[in-house]
Amino acid sequence: MKFAIIAAGEGSRLAQEGVACPKPLIKLHGEAMIGRLIRIFHQVGAEEIVVIVNRLHPETEAFINALIAEHPEWNITLEVQTTPSSMHSFAVLAPHLDDAPFCLTTVDTIFREEDLKAYIMSFQKALEKGFDGCMAVTDFIDDEKPLYVGTDAEMNIDGFYDDFEPRLKYISGGIYALTPKAIATLRKCMEEGKSRMRNFQRALITDGLHLQAHLFPKILDVDHAADIVKAEKFLQS
Repeated sequence: MKFAIIAAGEGSRLAQEGVACPKPLIKLHGEAMIGRLIRIFHQVGAEEIVVIVNRLHPETEAFINALIAEHPEWNITLEVQTTPSSMHSFAVLAPHLDDAPFCLTTVDTIFREEDLKAYIMSFQKALEKGFDGCMAVTDFIDDEKPLYVGTDAEMNIDGFYDDFEPRLKYISGGIYALTPKAIATLRKCMEEGKSRMRNFQRALITDGLHLQAHLFPKILDVDHAADIVKAEKFLQS
């Protein structure tokens, strides 16, 4: 199984709030967010870890190259490209992911290590049952524009929604474990000019992929300076 990290955003909101450090290099308890993700993914058995960073912050590229030199056994592949959206970044990573199941996330998605391990085990069981993917969801909502996830009693996903409805219990956690079948959907989205990951998730349902939801107790995103403090408290609790 492969893992992929999108770390090509500009981090403009953080910069406007006085955070000078590139988002991937923001430290939580002394560990850069991107380094933390790579370490965790290696620990859960990643065959390869594919990362995309932008050209705007060469210090992030240098950090990854230092990890590659220090830990060749982690099998890190680095793409350096400035892209207009997360979906475009995903498309850059896609050629590395079309031959094995993979787990994709953005660099600012914060979760507990034990929760990620449980999620990967859930994905592996879902594969055995014939699912095409296992999407992280949470009922902890601390997002400016959450993407709600519709599920049945067995946690099968029936849709992704921008607006809340009483039946919707969960939101997307921003972690996607998928089979290479999803790459065809991604390419179709790119051809149609779609550029948001939530539209990609909707397209997975439209294309008939069988997706299961896995509940995380809590997932945080680091979009603002105040989120850094929240993330550290969350990981310490």
